Amino acid sequence: MQTEARVGVMVEGGGGGGGGGGGLNSSHVDGGARKLAHQSQIGTVSQLLSGGVAGALSKTCTAPLARLTILFQVQGMHSDVATMRKASIWREASRIVGEEGFRAFWKGNLVTIAHRLPYSSVNFYAYEQYKKLLKKVPGLENHSDNISADLCVHFVAGGSAGITAASATYPLDLVRTRLAAQMWGSIVKGKPGACLGKAPLVRCLPLEPMQAPKRLKQTTNVIYYRGIWHTLQTITKEEGVLGLYKGLGATLLGVGPSIAISFSVYETLRSLWKLHRPDDSTVLVSLACGSLSGIASSTATFPLDLVRRRKQLEGAGGRARVYKTGLFGIFKHIIRNEGFRGLYRGILPEYYKVVPGVGICFMTYETLKKLLADTTASL
Repeated sequence: MQTEARVGVMVEGGGGGGGGGGGLNSSHVDGGARKLAHQSQIGTVSQLLSGGVAGALSKTCTAPLARLTILFQVQGMHSDVATMRKASIWREASRIVGEEGFRAFWKGNLVTIAHRLPYSSVNFYAYEQYKKLLKKVPGLENHSDNISADLCVHFVAGGSAGITAASATYPLDLVRTRLAAQMWGSIVKGKPGACLGKAPLVRCLPLEPMQAPKRLKQTTNVIYYRGIWHTLQTITKEEGVLGLYKGLGATLLGVGPSIAISFSVYETLRSLWKLHRPDDSTVLVSLACGSLSGIASSTATFPLDLVRRRKQLEGAGGRARVYKTGLFGIFKHIIRNEGFRGLYRGILPEYYKVVPGVGICFMTYETLKKLLADTTASL
């Protein structure tokens, strides 16, 4: 999860500080200060842009696996046990291609990018700012000399950055989930409320026959949400403004620990690797540590991620609420009806996208930072 967040610490931003020589006059000092301030501003813009683009490209490349993960996660809401037992990655992928077409793997990808650009940018930037603040806390000023203090800084900064970014962009995340979870479904002419198919979100005929579309064939394929703006309008109209924040609590409970674990595991593995094998390629170390940190965070927080997806779909499209209890009640409901394995439904496609996701994100981030650094150096 949050693949692009792990890349933020793969290359620590070189901070620039160097002490000024005592023989410099005031004009040299002022000029040097202005130059450092200009470089700092360029570095911030470079980091924000690189992080946003890297996150968007990574999500686009791994979108098919991401959609499969979401579909598996919400499967238990409206499917019987027999149907869930037959589910497999190949079977679900074949169904998507057969019923919706190959392009359906990227359903909701536009809103993913619209969400990912600001999310990644805020996350990268907030992480650096939280680290600077934590370095000023008494006892953490020289955290680089203390492994425990260093781990604490990365853990708190990473978790706080994730919570900040998730809160700022949450409505887009909810829209993304609903667009990715819906599938084409069939409705039958002349049968009010009739709906065919097992899709989580499909548009069925209204309860009143007179409200049915005028030009409706015997059966036709329809979907409930038609794009980002239509989804936002529909949710606001049917569920109120607060409907845009369904599942925010579960999201914040999950995203903070997820990113914190990613940053912490990454930094710990990288430090140990460099200690024992200092001559290994930086790229190799970053990719390996990033992938392992992704697997660790996904495993630890996947049940919370599954619950948040289901909370985001609660009552969507006018469907009856499945879960009428709090967070712990939902966990009990899932374990009772689907078993403990139900909390990890969809974990395999999540694992499969970790390595390519981290690799694409890291390489894009590094390439863009280098290009922007070369461009700004000539200014």
